[in-house]
Amino acid sequence: MIDESFFSSSPSSITGLENKSTTTISSVHSDILLNNILTRLDGPTLASTSCASTELYTLSTQQKLWSDICHAVWPSTTHPHIRHIISSFPDGPRSFFSDAFPLLVPSSDPPKLQNFHRHEIEICSSPSELISAVDIHYKNEIVYSKVQTTETLSGWFQYSPFRIDLLDPKFVVPTEIRFGNDSCRDLAECLKLSWIVIDPTGRRAANLSSGGAVLVQQHWLTGEIELKFATIMASGGNRDELAESEIIVTCGGSQGGELHVTEVSLKMQDMDGSNLSGKDSLVILKNGMLCGKRVAAQEEAGKKRYEEYLRIKKEREERKLRREGRLDAICIGIGILVCCGLCMLAWFW
Repeated sequence: MIDESFFSSSPSSITGLENKSTTTISSVHSDILLNNILTRLDGPTLASTSCASTELYTLSTQQKLWSDICHAVWPSTTHPHIRHIISSFPDGPRSFFSDAFPLLVPSSDPPKLQNFHRHEIEICSSPSELISAVDIHYKNEIVYSKVQTTETLSGWFQYSPFRIDLLDPKFVVPTEIRFGNDSCRDLAECLKLSWIVIDPTGRRAANLSSGGAVLVQQHWLTGEIELKFATIMASGGNRDELAESEIIVTCGGSQGGELHVTEVSLKMQDMDGSNLSGKDSLVILKNGMLCGKRVAAQEEAGKKRYEEYLRIKKEREERKLRREGRLDAICIGIGILVCCGLCMLAWFW
């Protein structure tokens, strides 16, 4: 039932309501906005807030806000070396967040990619090192965090298969996660990984992880669980030339005991499944940082893109088999014709 007293309100009360309705964000003290409101926002929301007004833009672009957000999302960014590198980005932690938070996907615009041909990217100032900032979370709790530097100038890096291992073979990371019959499903749902590769020379970064695992499987003999995280990247000017950054996390443990992490590694593969060299991988990574399209991070987006990549790979393999089949048929036909010709020549001779 409608309260009739609302319609019988005095003019003074209506005027009061009108005055309240004209209150704007500018009437709120900047200290309250900065310390009590903006500090409670996550990165995407804070970025959207900066577009609302000039005052909010000034407040929401302060470096401390973005630095705190980066540290909360990626504990590895608290490392002194990472702090120093992030401070050199054009807008500091805000630029770093805009590079590293969204999912990296191949650009759907081939002409844009063709502006950065392979040889042009190679002659750009190559970083002497790549920095990996890796964080693994389980149910929003940090399980493992590490910063690792990989040099890129030696012949060993340039011409060997590209691979970064965070754990030594004899080293394991203990966790408080229980290892049981449902561990596969549990890890697939609850384990999240971020692998940010940073170019300190070009002051760019990219997250090579899909966020959630795109594939989880358990070894039938050892019982170890392997989780695969992947990002699909462009490897040339053609939109069909793709490469896969494959991150593997291997977990083990005894039934009913605690789960431990035994492997965290990154490698790059082409569409034929061959491991790419450090030189080729570096070109692809730089191409992705410069030209890669970045989209809002969503739980299922990375997995869907990986499934699309598998479909493209399958179609490519089928085309290759059909092409090879036609070549085989042509070769067989030519061979038969040659044999027939030789037989006829021998007969009449």
